[in-house]
Amino acid sequence: MPHPSPHILLVDDEPDILELLSMTIDRMGLTSDTASSVKDTIAKLNKQNFDLCLTDLRLPDGSGLEIVTFIQQSMPQLPVAVISAHGNMQAAIDAMKAGAFDFVSKPIDLNQLRSLIESALALDDSSKEKKSSGTGPCLLGESSAIQRIREQIKRLARSMAPVHIHGESGTGKELVARLIHNSGPRKENPFIAVNSSAIPAELMESEFFGHRKGSFTGAVSDNPGLFQAATGGTLFLDEIADLPLSMQAKLLRAIQERAIRPVGGHEEIAIDCRILSATHQDLKKLVDNGKFREDLYYRINVIDLDVPPLRSRIEDIAPLAEHILQQIAKRNSIDAPAVETGFIVALSSYSFPGNIRELENILERAVALGAEKVITAEDLNLTISSDGPAASTCEPAASESLDEFLQRIEKELILKALEESGNNKTRAAKSLGVSFRSFRYKLKKLSLSDDE
Repeated sequence: MPHPSPHILLVDDEPDILELLSMTIDRMGLTSDTASSVKDTIAKLNKQNFDLCLTDLRLPDGSGLEIVTFIQQSMPQLPVAVISAHGNMQAAIDAMKAGAFDFVSKPIDLNQLRSLIESALALDDSSKEKKSSGTGPCLLGESSAIQRIREQIKRLARSMAPVHIHGESGTGKELVARLIHNSGPRKENPFIAVNSSAIPAELMESEFFGHRKGSFTGAVSDNPGLFQAATGGTLFLDEIADLPLSMQAKLLRAIQERAIRPVGGHEEIAIDCRILSATHQDLKKLVDNGKFREDLYYRINVIDLDVPPLRSRIEDIAPLAEHILQQIAKRNSIDAPAVETGFIVALSSYSFPGNIRELENILERAVALGAEKVITAEDLNLTISSDGPAASTCEPAASESLDEFLQRIEKELILKALEESGNNKTRAAKSLGVSFRSFRYKLKKLSLSDDE
């Protein structure tokens, strides 16, 4: 029987906590049911429908993680959040890795709890609106790597877990972060992107946490800072590896405590924003070298997402080039130029060390310098080096279709990577910037695999 308002299942073995949670739910105009064990919870989940499950991690007959896992396997559309003991951050991280939407720590901050509930209940509305809307930024291409990222974005949008996005410069890490934000329940609230390497070290604390008037020379008024600017939304920390160690410690505390203290302020201010981060550097190596805090690494890297380089998905170059040319034409109020056959062939033969950003620059230059309405391969002014994907075979055979040509380039690129890695598939996949699973798929597709 349907409920007149969203129905929430509350799970805790402490009667006082359940009473507090129930009262909060009731004041929000919602309905709730309660359970005090893993067994009781699973029985109720199987018996009736809920819009959210909020469970303690420590239960008399097991762990709340069992409930998270059960929901992920049996009813993945149901958001589940966890209550963790104060200071037990690792348990909350483990829960989010297992699929929990978010967490709240004891003693429970009721404002944080209300925000969590509102965000979780907005998930269904967000997904419905997303299906009906065809506007906004999107990931172009149909390569297996791009399809995998689209699926990851869908899943990550249904969580508040911190995500670390890794990829070479120019691959579109900020676009991926925006899509995670735009696909989730916080999309109507701010998306604040900050390049960590662009902020002078002496201004970082003030920029991130804000400052009070008169707290230092030049502080002529209060400044809320980036965390407060992102209230209710997402704070995207690009090039996070460039933060100095002193700032890393303060950032870790802000994320763990969900509170900040402005420079010159005497009281902490609760914050409510999702943290996404990115870098082109190898964070794990920086941790090993003592240049990045290990505890911060594990806190921001709850979920890891790799954005592949353009050279590993050459089948996406044609649709990307077409889209970019249309955007260039629109910006300059001209007709989109036509391209000759060899144009895409030349692009597909180039290694793109600067990735999509370099592709945009190359096409911008080609349109500006091209004398005719048709741009040619010569207008690209590319230098195909020995490191390029198809340096020795950058022209298609007379009887070869474009698809066959691109497949041949991909095959040669993979064979070269295998040769340089001593036939080590893991190293070859890493050198190409693709996951091992995707690499194995490509080997099979191109009949290069000896696995049966």
